[in-house]
Amino acid sequence: MNINTSIQKNLLLEINRLIGDNCQIWITTHSIGFLRTLQEELKEQCHVIKFNDVLNLASKAHILTPMKSSKANWKDIFEIAIDDLAHLISPSRIIYCEGRDTPGNNGKERGLDAQVFNNIFAEKYHDTLFVSSGGNTELDQRSEIAFAILSKVFSSVEINVLKDRDMASGKKTSEKDRQLYLKNNPDNHRVLKRWEIENYLYDKEVLKKHCLKNSLAFNENDYDSFVENIEDQNLKDATGRIKNFCNLVCSITPEKFKLSLSEYISEDMDVYKSLELCIFEKK
Repeated sequence: MNINTSIQKNLLLEINRLIGDNCQIWITTHSIGFLRTLQEELKEQCHVIKFNDVLNLASKAHILTPMKSSKANWKDIFEIAIDDLAHLISPSRIIYCEGRDTPGNNGKERGLDAQVFNNIFAEKYHDTLFVSSGGNTELDQRSEIAFAILSKVFSSVEINVLKDRDMASGKKTSEKDRQLYLKNNPDNHRVLKRWEIENYLYDKEVLKKHCLKNSLAFNENDYDSFVENIEDQNLKDATGRIKNFCNLVCSITPEKFKLSLSEYISEDMDVYKSLELCIFEKK
């Protein structure tokens, strides 16, 4: 069955057309194309028998009864057909984070935070997908809906919520507040240890690596004079100043600048380890 599923469908429909009204077709298959055809185009003409793993068919006689054509039964059938390929069509972990929730063309992710996290963790956590889902309260609402729906379709999927530490409507929050939030909210909630994503991207370790790779002179003294507290300081509004510390003279949008910085964050860096602890170990 090494042909695409649409051809499989056409093949089965043609076989069904060719046989007489008094004939039957018996098929043993894991073919997704055949299964979809039986589920849709031929649903009024077919019966499907789902073989149960607990039946000892080699040594005992059994009466086989067609399954009811319910969504739950078809879900089981397709899970068998997809088997180990399931991870290719759905990630094992989805993390909802803050950012622009409207997708671009062909469903492309447009949220900056999600793009940044996907850049940073794609290699080590290739089974994890970060998705931007609006602001603070929207994250809670949409992640709950996603969990209710996706957990029924893909039972093994893990859905987490990741928030910036500025989650208190602009009010200052401390590490104590962060821990209190984590303690009193569902286990799938995560909160960044630093104020927001810029406090990781504008870490001196990241900027110095960016400048080194691009033959730029990093003004470390001016940076140290300005960035007094990398964990709590509002750095999002200082993007222009941060670019100046890197002696960037070419025109580059803040979003492009941040995305480019994310590509220089690697596993051996402290900033990577700090993010990893927050997101994947809830620390």
